[in-house]
Amino acid sequence: MAADMEMSNNTADALVRIVRDFGADTGTLHLIGDDGLLHLKEVCGHFPSPVLDVIRTIPVGKGMAGLAVERGQPVDACNIQTDSSGDVRPGAKATGMEGAIVVPLFDGQRVVGALGIANRGERTFSEQEKGALIAAGRALVGR
Repeated sequence: MAADMEMSNNTADALVRIVRDFGADTGTLHLIGDDGLLHLKEVCGHFPSPVLDVIRTIPVGKGMAGLAVERGQPVDACNIQTDSSGDVRPGAKATGMEGAIVVPLFDGQRVVGALGIANRGERTFSEQEKGALIAAGRALVGR
């Protein structure tokens, strides 16, 4: 799916609902462009300008969003401020958020982007929440 794919005008509203429904503070939606990079399409919540500059375009395989796309599975951290897994990049730490998860966006079986949410406090996402967020992403792509 190209970064210029047609998504409903309600995509921003849908991201706001996803963030709210999951009790999160922020959210992001990235789509894979024709150039093979992830392009930021929507944000919900406050992101410092330097963070927005970093997350506008993300290579597949880099950072939480890029890894979720590359692996085709969720990438999460209970506290991105103290995470030492190597999955969390300095840009993510600059958000000031702690508990975060990014799931791949699927169109059928094909990964077409990434959906991320984060909380100001530590948070561990259950397997049920991970599945529900993936389902929310599928519904978002189907809009």
